[in-house]
Amino acid sequence: MYKIIIEGNKKISGNIKISGSKNSAVALIPAAVLCDEEVTIANVPKISDIDALDEILNHLGAKVEREDDTIKIDSSKIENKLITQKIAKKLRASYYFMGSLLSKFKKVEMYFPGGCSIGARPINLHLKGFEALGAKVEEKDNLFIITADKLIGTKINLDFASVGATINLMLAAVKAEGTTIITNAAKEPHIVNVATFLNNMGAKISGAGTSEIKIEGVKYLHSCFHEVVPDYIETGTYMILASAIGKEVVIENVIPDHVESLISKLDEMGVPIQIGVDSIKISAKNNLKPVNIKTQVYPGFPTDLQQPMAALLTQANGKSMINETIWENRFLNIAELKKMGATAEILTNSKAVIVGPNKLIGKKVKATDLRAGASLIIAGLIAEGTTVIENADYILRGYEDIVEKLTKVGANIKLEKCE
Repeated sequence: MYKIIIEGNKKISGNIKISGSKNSAVALIPAAVLCDEEVTIANVPKISDIDALDEILNHLGAKVEREDDTIKIDSSKIENKLITQKIAKKLRASYYFMGSLLSKFKKVEMYFPGGCSIGARPINLHLKGFEALGAKVEEKDNLFIITADKLIGTKINLDFASVGATINLMLAAVKAEGTTIITNAAKEPHIVNVATFLNNMGAKISGAGTSEIKIEGVKYLHSCFHEVVPDYIETGTYMILASAIGKEVVIENVIPDHVESLISKLDEMGVPIQIGVDSIKISAKNNLKPVNIKTQVYPGFPTDLQQPMAALLTQANGKSMINETIWENRFLNIAELKKMGATAEILTNSKAVIVGPNKLIGKKVKATDLRAGASLIIAGLIAEGTTVIENADYILRGYEDIVEKLTKVGANIKLEKCE
C-alpha cells in the first residue's frame, strides 16, 4: 500500500503532458485477444490496471512484450482458461475478456470483476447482450460460465448507454455470424478508439461514436499497429487542478473536443482558458463563481470528473449543487473533504451541495476510489499544511506518473510506501 504526502498552498506552473487513456487502454488489451496474429499498441499508460491486465494475458498464455509505452501482444496460441477470482477482482475492466474470449472461443469462464466501490455496477446489460447473440449464461457464486454453439448477429438495444456493455458487445459481435446492431450505444471517445483498433485488424464496425453501432462479423483478424487516444479524464483532472492553483499551466497532448463539457463549466466559473489545437492553457483566478453540475453520459459532464470538481467547488464563492446520475456511491470523497474544512453535505444518494469559499487545512485522509483520490490530491494542493492521502494505490490505478508530473510543475508532493 502507498500514501501520498502533499505540502499545499503553492502555485504550480509549467507544462503537463497527458498520457494515453486508461479507459481506452483497459479495453484495447482484452480486445487484442481477438487478433489471430500479433498486435502493437502504443501510448499505453504505465498504471497498475495495465499490470493487472498483463497478468491475465500471461495467465492465458499470450506472448506479451512491454517497452516504455508500447505493448506487443501475440494471442495466436492462447488457452481459454478459467480467469480466477484472484486476478479478475483486481480491476473492473477484466470483464472485457468476457466479450473477447466468447467471440474467439465461444466459451468463457471467469469470476465477477473488481474495481472501485462507486456503486453496484451490475453487468446485466452485458449478459443480456451475450444471450441475444445466442450465448447461454450460467452464474454461481460470482463465477460466470458463458457458452455458445455459435454467435449470431442480431439487434441489441441497451436500456442504458453503458460504456462497458457497448464495448463488450462489440467484442463479442466481431466474430459472430452476420450483422449485429447496437442501439442506444455509448459514445465515449474510448469506444471510438476500440472500434478503430478492431477495424485496423480487419473488423467491420461502423457508427462508433454515435448511438447506433453496426458490426458485420468476420472470421479472421490480422496484425496491426494502434495508438491509445489521450486520456480526457486525466486532461480534465489537471484542468481542474490548474483552475484552483495554476499559473499559466499548459496541458499538452489533449483533444479539446473531448472535454468540451468541462470547458463550459470552468468558463461559467470564470476560469481563464486558452484552447489550442492540442493544448489547453489555464491560470487560477480569485472569486470563482459557483456552478451546478449534473453528470451524464458522453458528451455530457463526465461522472469521472465529478469528484475532482468537488474539490474546486470548495473555492467557489457561493453554493454549488452536484447531481450524480451515473453511480449511486460516488460521494465518498465528501466526508474526506469535510475533514479538511469543506462546507459540504450529501443530500441524497444522487445529490450533494458545496458552499464556498472554504479555507482547506491539510489532514490525514483516505482515497476510497480512483477519482475520489484525485479529488483529494487537488484539495491537498489547495490546502494549507500537510495532507496525507492513504490508500493511494487507487490513484496509481488510473494516473500515470502523477507525482512526477506534479513535481515537475512545482508541487510539493511525494509517494511513500506504507510501513
